[in-house]
Amino acid sequence: MTKTLQRKFIGTAMIAITVLLFVLLSAINVINAVRISQENDSVLDMLVRNEEMRDDVLFRGDDRGKGNPEENGDFVPPAIMPGMWDEEGDRGRGGFFKPELREDDIMAARYFTVLASADGEIIKTDVSNISSVDEEEANAYAAKVLARDATEGKVSHLKYRISDTRNGEKRIIFVDVSRNTRSILAVLVISVGIGIVAELLMLLLVVLLSKKAIRPIAENMERQKQFVTDAGHEIKTPLAIILANTDAMELHNGETKWSKNIRTQTNRLSGLMKDLLTLARTDEGSVNVAMADCDLSAVVTETVHAFKEPAKLKGITIEKEITEGLNLYASKEQMIQLVSLLMDNAVKYSPENETIRVRLYTSGKGIKLKVSNACDNMDEETVGKLFDRFYRGDTARTQKNGGYGIGLSVARAICEGHRGSIKADYENKRITFTAVLNGGKRDKNDGVGKEKSDEKRKKSEE
Repeated sequence: MTKTLQRKFIGTAMIAITVLLFVLLSAINVINAVRISQENDSVLDMLVRNEEMRDDVLFRGDDRGKGNPEENGDFVPPAIMPGMWDEEGDRGRGGFFKPELREDDIMAARYFTVLASADGEIIKTDVSNISSVDEEEANAYAAKVLARDATEGKVSHLKYRISDTRNGEKRIIFVDVSRNTRSILAVLVISVGIGIVAELLMLLLVVLLSKKAIRPIAENMERQKQFVTDAGHEIKTPLAIILANTDAMELHNGETKWSKNIRTQTNRLSGLMKDLLTLARTDEGSVNVAMADCDLSAVVTETVHAFKEPAKLKGITIEKEITEGLNLYASKEQMIQLVSLLMDNAVKYSPENETIRVRLYTSGKGIKLKVSNACDNMDEETVGKLFDRFYRGDTARTQKNGGYGIGLSVARAICEGHRGSIKADYENKRITFTAVLNGGKRDKNDGVGKEKSDEKRKKSEE
């Protein structure tokens, strides 16, 4: 139980840490990508404004074609111009997502410009500010983006923006953003690596601290289980003495209603203590049952047949659908107990003149046992509590059916001990218990160590 609790603690802690790291690293990478994208847009904005101001200086308000500005000494090279900021000299670009750009940042940008006519014919190409793209490649990129409807976007490793010139031509500015893309990927790879290392370190730390963290809870649970075990062993002797005295009293005075009640309640308490000890040993992981190849079909058939007379007294019919020859590596004693618990529950709580249906068949790699009986109206909350210890549908706990609310808990413990499960379904005023059994784990020294296993089991029962 302590190991199970420790595994659950480690699993829960690691899920929380993983989610936290994922959210944190995702936020860092998203913010970094958005920030770099904004920086790329800012560079494009500056380059577009720079080209527009070049037009203002080149033509000085005149129409294009009146003289050659380069021959007249009016040509302005593509660079950051003093008038591109606002009148007060404030760049207005500060902020985390829109970083303030310096002139050196703009001049360090790798870009090229293509001028095209309104019908898409290339007029002029300037690749003087980039070395990785020649004029032919620049024209190919321009033709590709001109075929699109968007005025801005991305093609290959280039971001572009299309703007109109003074005389209706189209200017396309391409900026190489491959360096920034590599920067984004580098941050992503580094953050993932740091996340993995942090995850492993946290796993190691959680494993080292888990025992200390769960120690108070584990000790409290161990004390409770030890109390049940000790109390059960202590109660066994008084119960045996009470039964012996009852037998002696009946030998001398004959059976009376008082002696009969004493015997009934003593047997009831003995059964309760037996089930409590079974559950306690299951929780402690100290149940050493003899596992062997078991003919489950025969076990179910014989056990169900034993309930034929009790069912007949209430006018209940038992319908069986048992597949023959189903074998399971299991404890025959516990299989009999499991079927008995389910059948006893069905007979006790089924109304008179109804039908109990029992099915045994293979399902995947396991075997399914279904026991179905009619019952009163039951809501989903009640169905979910049926396997809780000491839960009884009779809230007054009147003992009119003789149960004490622990049988189904024992059934669940038996199923889990055989790597299986059990559930309850309520539909059309019938409740169906479905037990899935996959068989116990085979011992490596199954044949050799059987005698030792039997000895351990006898000591545990004592």
